[in-house]
Amino acid sequence: MEKKMERIRIAFFDTKKYDSDSFSGTNKNYGFEIKYFKSHLTIDNALLTRGFNVVCVFVNDTIDEDVLNILIENGVELIALRCAGYNNVDISYAYEKIHVVRVPAYSPYAVAEHAAALILSLNRKIHKAYSRTRESNFNIAGLEGFDLHGKTAGVIGAGKIGRIMIGILKGFGMNLLVFDHYKDQEYAKAIGFKYAELDEIFGESDIITLHCPLTAETHHMINKESIKKMKEGVMLINTSRGHLIDTKSLIKGLKSGKIGSAGLDVYEEEANYFFEDFSGSMVTDDQLARLLTFNNVIVTSHQAFLTTEALSNIASTTLGNIKEYFDGGPLVNEICYKCGKDCLKKRGERCF
Repeated sequence: MEKKMERIRIAFFDTKKYDSDSFSGTNKNYGFEIKYFKSHLTIDNALLTRGFNVVCVFVNDTIDEDVLNILIENGVELIALRCAGYNNVDISYAYEKIHVVRVPAYSPYAVAEHAAALILSLNRKIHKAYSRTRESNFNIAGLEGFDLHGKTAGVIGAGKIGRIMIGILKGFGMNLLVFDHYKDQEYAKAIGFKYAELDEIFGESDIITLHCPLTAETHHMINKESIKKMKEGVMLINTSRGHLIDTKSLIKGLKSGKIGSAGLDVYEEEANYFFEDFSGSMVTDDQLARLLTFNNVIVTSHQAFLTTEALSNIASTTLGNIKEYFDGGPLVNEICYKCGKDCLKKRGERCF
């Protein structure tokens, strides 16, 4: 498996300037040959991977059974995700056919801080105030917010990002209800928050922020029924995965006033729009277009991760994963098809 690093060829898909800048700079320490493709990886262009050892992809690239078959036929040995999420990869089909590695954590601070920025912007109507003052309108009517101090925030998911978010919200003096399957009671006692079930979070929270992965269990966890249980005027924040929220139910909740505001860095069908410039054309996705009409909704295009530190960490970890593979392993960040995470119990030992 060992090869000279300069002979290892990487096909890099869905390339943006910030990607090529950060990876090219970091690659000076590795000497890989990287070919940057602007397009997403799909069944239509998977043939471009012929002659490459590695395919490097992002959240909106398609790595299903059909694409995997082409990659394997083309001799690709490794799929290197430059992100934490992998719901766009058929992990079970890839098992024993091709290795898949990811970046489990690049900057939990970046994502949590972006979620906090959405909360502050929605609450204090910063987006509205900015638009007004740009037109020399200094009227503050309609810009009233509320003190975060003393209010209740529900944090769904207490992993790396969720824990940073808990610390930020605690700093505002908020009461915290946290849902997570793994309950660290010592941590909860030290920080000063309470673990709660979802129904309690839905019923008691003034703000609900999502920090959990997309799984069969969490798909559309925010839906018509869960929204009915929420407080009137609740603020909903999602910087995790678009499919955690049923968009049709969200729109109905916004129209009725049940949801007072929403901050979305992700969207169910974002692959067709996010990271691209559509300013010279129309948004034909009716649900996305409708969300953009609400003045109590802020949509950002999956940019929560976008900090200098995060980009550097993504490049370093991704290229490090590739080097690790061609050095003979073990692959610390390989995704386990059984438990769906990096389950390296010991060096070289997995749960399958």
